Amino acid sequence: MLEQTSLFILSAFGDEIDDDLDNQLKVLNELGIGYLELRNVWGTNVLKLRDEEIERLKLTCGDYGVQVSCIGSPVGKSPIQDRLDQTLADLARILDIAEALDTNSVRIFSFYPPEDGQQSEYVDKSISRLKSMADIAEERGSVLLLENENGLVGDIPERCRDIVEGVGSSSLQFVWDTGNFPHTGVEHAVNRGWHLLSKYVRYVQVKDTRISDRTITVAGDGDGQVLELLERLRDFGYQGFLALEPHLKKAGQRGGYSGPDGMRRATEALRGLMAQAGCVEAKGYPGSPN
Repeated sequence: MLEQTSLFILSAFGDEIDDDLDNQLKVLNELGIGYLELRNVWGTNVLKLRDEEIERLKLTCGDYGVQVSCIGSPVGKSPIQDRLDQTLADLARILDIAEALDTNSVRIFSFYPPEDGQQSEYVDKSISRLKSMADIAEERGSVLLLENENGLVGDIPERCRDIVEGVGSSSLQFVWDTGNFPHTGVEHAVNRGWHLLSKYVRYVQVKDTRISDRTITVAGDGDGQVLELLERLRDFGYQGFLALEPHLKKAGQRGGYSGPDGMRRATEALRGLMAQAGCVEAKGYPGSPN
């Protein structure tokens, strides 16, 4: 069997740079990043964008030569006891937006347990809800990317593995956020989680966090083992995106902000780690943006 060559493609959350799309794309052009992770634009979450705004976004991205790598949706970042039909309606809208923007990748979450509940008590319910979502994504030819995040059911490597395996669908894969495991308090996340999650990793979001004070930093300055993850991905033959989500000035449940200078610092730090790990940066997959 031929060894698979790894390829790493940079993307970035545009709303980390500015609310305005043109300003987002100008900075991405300056940084040589050809892909946009779409979460908020013009001060509006992607889920709330109107059809005419989606069309305007697509045309503007084309003007700058930037493609959408993934829809950074808020779906699943809601209480697990909420009505499932609203979640599925939101998912359907997000999948429409993804299709309009020529991407089949949609980030989702694993739901918040009740305030008086523990994450471990709601793994089965999270799996049940995500199965319904994965079935819809499969019908639409899309892939849902489950993000690890503090406070949600899927917060630590073991529970993330249990959820993805429990759903058991190729339409639900894993997005490894390098800053969220240490933000949850997980030490040595790559050492602990790689063997559990490696075969499910389809996408990577890049920031870093110090466990001691939960300060968010550029990649390599925290406890997320970003270099170690890059090395593992390199050896695994990973071919996919590294999406910059620095959160250097502001971080919250619905997004974050770094500003143009923060995004530049974050990009420089990540590229430095990539060079150290011997990771080859590509501008896109051969013959396909995704």
